Amino acid sequence: MKRISLFILFITITIAGSSQQKLRLNGYANYVFDDSYDSYYDAHNYYNGKIQGGFQGGVGLEYMIQPRYCVELMWLHQSTHAPTYYWDGASSLKEKYANFETNIDYVLIGGDGHFSQPKSKVEGYGGLFLGMAFLGAKNPDNGNHGTTEKFAWGARLGANVWAGEKFGIKLQAQLTSVSQGAGGGLYFGTGGAGVGLSTYSSIYQFGLGGGLTFKLGH
Repeated sequence: MKRISLFILFITITIAGSSQQKLRLNGYANYVFDDSYDSYYDAHNYYNGKIQGGFQGGVGLEYMIQPRYCVELMWLHQSTHAPTYYWDGASSLKEKYANFETNIDYVLIGGDGHFSQPKSKVEGYGGLFLGMAFLGAKNPDNGNHGTTEKFAWGARLGANVWAGEKFGIKLQAQLTSVSQGAGGGLYFGTGGAGVGLSTYSSIYQFGLGGGLTFKLGH
């Protein structure tokens, strides 16, 4: 239901801005760095791992409310691995290890402030975003997998370098975070029930990259 609502919002923004040059289509290509996570409930119930860095791609639809302010609906995706040591004392007698296959999808909506000098081809921007993260983890050793949805937020600072009237190159630094992103909610265990800890560890992903931006309409 959440994804359907976001799709309807995406179409509404497209129709609203299609007849004017207030709508921009953005493509993103970032490198996100490693982030560690851990939780220790007691000596025999814990997990300790790392979301490995790598390529993160996505698209965004941006509507310029005013020349200096915009709202954007954005989707970002990363396929990676999460090497993890864990011990669930209720179902095992020793520490275990798995290199989980992990997918992280962010669906975020938010706004940027834009700033530039008159007649300059460089347009700076910065803003905050809120939304959801859709996470999935699979244990390649036994095929067990789990999915979860968590609150997410992001922040970024960057610049558009306009190579033409409607085409530009994006350069940016960003931070995306998943609250309560790792742990029992992802079922990192091997028995299907997951680690089952009452604590959690949020994920913070810092990225550098950019992409392309296109002004749509007339």
